Amino acid sequence: MVEAVTSAAATVPGPDPDQAVLGPPVVRPSRRARLLTTVARHRSGLLAGLLFALLAGWLTHGLWPAPGQRVLALNPADQTLYEWFLAVDSRALLGDFHLLTDRLNAPDGVNLLANTTVIALGVLFAPVTLAFGAPVSFALLTAGNLAGTALAWYLLFSRTLRVHRLAAGLGAGLCGFGPGMVSQSNAHLHMTAQWLIPVIVWLVARMLRAADPAAGPDGPDRRRLATSAVGLAAAVTAQVFIGEEVLFLTAVTLLIMTVAYGLADRALLRRALPTFAGGLLTAAGLALLVLAYPLWHQFAGPQGVAEGMFSPYYFSADLSGWSTLSPLSVLGSDAAARLSTGPAEFTTFLGWPLLLVTAGCAAWLGRRPLVTACVAGALAMALLSLGPEVVVSGERTGLPGPYALLAGLPVVDGALPMRFALAVPPLAGTVLALALHRALGEPGRARRLVPLGVGAALLTVFPAPLPTADRPALPEFVSAGHWRQCVRPGGVLVPVPTATPNDPWPMRWATAADAAFGMPEGFFIGPYGRSGSAAMGTYQRPTSALLAQVARRGVPPAIGDEQRRQAGRDIRFWHASCVAVTDDAPHAATLRGTLEQLFGPGTRIADAWTWRF
Repeated sequence: MVEAVTSAAATVPGPDPDQAVLGPPVVRPSRRARLLTTVARHRSGLLAGLLFALLAGWLTHGLWPAPGQRVLALNPADQTLYEWFLAVDSRALLGDFHLLTDRLNAPDGVNLLANTTVIALGVLFAPVTLAFGAPVSFALLTAGNLAGTALAWYLLFSRTLRVHRLAAGLGAGLCGFGPGMVSQSNAHLHMTAQWLIPVIVWLVARMLRAADPAAGPDGPDRRRLATSAVGLAAAVTAQVFIGEEVLFLTAVTLLIMTVAYGLADRALLRRALPTFAGGLLTAAGLALLVLAYPLWHQFAGPQGVAEGMFSPYYFSADLSGWSTLSPLSVLGSDAAARLSTGPAEFTTFLGWPLLLVTAGCAAWLGRRPLVTACVAGALAMALLSLGPEVVVSGERTGLPGPYALLAGLPVVDGALPMRFALAVPPLAGTVLALALHRALGEPGRARRLVPLGVGAALLTVFPAPLPTADRPALPEFVSAGHWRQCVRPGGVLVPVPTATPNDPWPMRWATAADAAFGMPEGFFIGPYGRSGSAAMGTYQRPTSALLAQVARRGVPPAIGDEQRRQAGRDIRFWHASCVAVTDDAPHAATLRGTLEQLFGPGTRIADAWTWRF
């Protein structure tokens, strides 16, 4: 019996010695389970991102499914410019990139930082550009900037302000798809790429909390203060290479809001100001270490410009525009376009319903420091947008605007006054999100009236799809790569007529070739104004001016020895490899005849006549 018990005991599983030492085995979730957990944790953000992406896709659907065959109808010239920027920036992936590019305005080149070249976006999308073409990258960025900006604000509202998801979504929708953002989507990639701005705001708020001695038992959180400063420096540096004007507007807005917030919460101001200011100075110092050379190159380097070139009197907002609905909204009227300088600058146009509802929500929320700061920032930026002289319904009133106090200051001249208005929708969106959050958490009439009023006001500014048109086809000489038979590697191709700010279309040749060759003259900002001031484009050489006149009038010019000698000098000045006139050029036959008188018989390549040098 003893043997039986012993045998039975031997067959009963006992504790594993290893398990006894190491403890129970750890059951690790599978990769699928971890993915599902992550999705569940972030499902609201993912849903918001999906909805914003669908809205952005619908607004830009006219560019798809073939971006290379479509163009934004309201601003095709700037689209041509930005696609060229993306093509040049993509060459960083090939190891062929310089802040002073020789691919335009040969031989002087173009200072990329003195132009709104969205370098960071161009490098980020370089694989897409090189694989599918710059028009595809442009279309993706046009939609992605809208959706990305809205999503970034949603995450700030829902996670930092911790407002209700519906409130965060509606407020973020105004931030990302407001009238100004949709208007700037007409080819102004540097103005719509605002998805880093909520990150900058979050880092500043995080720094302020870390600087407050009352926020924790041990006084200011030095570690969080340091990481916020480093993060802020990184975000600011990145934004410089995306869009400096947006960064400038953000800095001005945050400065106004910080002062207003401090005045509304003086106790916090006394407690946190020294440490907070130290954190901001640290961030600024770190950013300047990285940006010192790029900023020098922009303002004082070769082909750099130190001031803006646009008149603040012309690019200022009409006061009547604030109470008018944008022509690019579903309920807007085309007649309102007269209140702005062009379809890419409908930066105000919020309309009476949204203005009144926002003001009512701000009054209902009371004197909360954040609401006070938002109202102060919105009012200040709205007043600055009016420029140096107030204009009402197209008529100058003679009344000076607050911007007159800033006019002429360095850097300020580089920002158009009317674009100060772009700071207002995010501040209004913040107020609306806070009001909705409060209303959804309260019983009674407010729970019904506030969401109804906010929803109705936002519907009045709901955007319509961006107008698009067919893009003119490229000549086969370019699209099929025949230009390689004429241009030396890295050489200069002279299209006839040459590109100008008013007619930049030949720049599409270089864009299609991924900027593999240079071109003379073109559409850019350079130091060709009076006394080296900023100007759009450069002066034309005598030969390009002669050919441009032939293209406009179709009249054969008188060509003699002097014109031929000048043509030779211009070819040597440009370091040109090839001159080409394609069959689709205006008055192509007359241009060909003129070129033959200047350079002799040409060579036919595909649908172009060419002259090699």
